[in-house]
Amino acid sequence: MPHIIVKLHPGRSEQQKRQLTEEFVKDVIEIAKCEEKSVSVAFEEVAPADWAEKVYKPDILDKHQTLYKKPGYKNPFE
Repeated sequence: MPHIIVKLHPGRSEQQKRQLTEEFVKDVIEIAKCEEKSVSVAFEEVAPADWAEKVYKPDILDKHQTLYKKPGYKNPFE
């Protein structure tokens, strides 16, 4: 605990992913008061054409009650 899944469009470098991971882990350890060995991070690249069906609908619309930060872009289903 916890496991962080980051879904994003392709194109970020491995260096960017490593840097994001380091920052996520550092913040989770500090805020959630857990050990580094307890934290895991995964990246899932999703093509822009697939974003609405593979991410927006299942993770944002269908799980809105668990969402702590809503995206600022327009709902693609409206």
